[in-house]
Amino acid sequence: MKKSYKAAAILLIVQGGLMEFGVFIAVIPLVILGVQQHQISDHFSFIVPYLQQNLYLMMVMSGVFGAVRLIGAIGLLRNRLWGLALSVINCVVTMALMIFLLPAGILDGLFSCTALILMLTAYFGNRTIVAEPASQAERASDLAR
Repeated sequence: MKKSYKAAAILLIVQGGLMEFGVFIAVIPLVILGVQQHQISDHFSFIVPYLQQNLYLMMVMSGVFGAVRLIGAIGLLRNRLWGLALSVINCVVTMALMIFLLPAGILDGLFSCTALILMLTAYFGNRTIVAEPASQAERASDLAR
């Protein structure tokens, strides 16, 4: 396994485990203790009012994203192509949604964009978009064969 895949998987595990799944775990004691949603929203802010008003739902949804991100990262660590595909999808979706989750989306974007670059460079390597044109000497030797 290439080091880039491993580094990307570690970034995704940190992001999915701490930033996303950890938020989901935090909702459990809040609900048990009877903390009202408006009390929490005083300490966290998002630029979209709907997300701000539905913070508990956001926290639960964060658990879903965290679990899927962790599953993709584990698949990537196990050298599975589906893990790569799932992780790329997770990163692209995060890049599209991070603007709505500002300011927390900045850190999410940094993790996802870095992991995506690592995965894509590991997968595609040094391949070019268009094959380099053969030199005249190479074409002449090919014709001579």
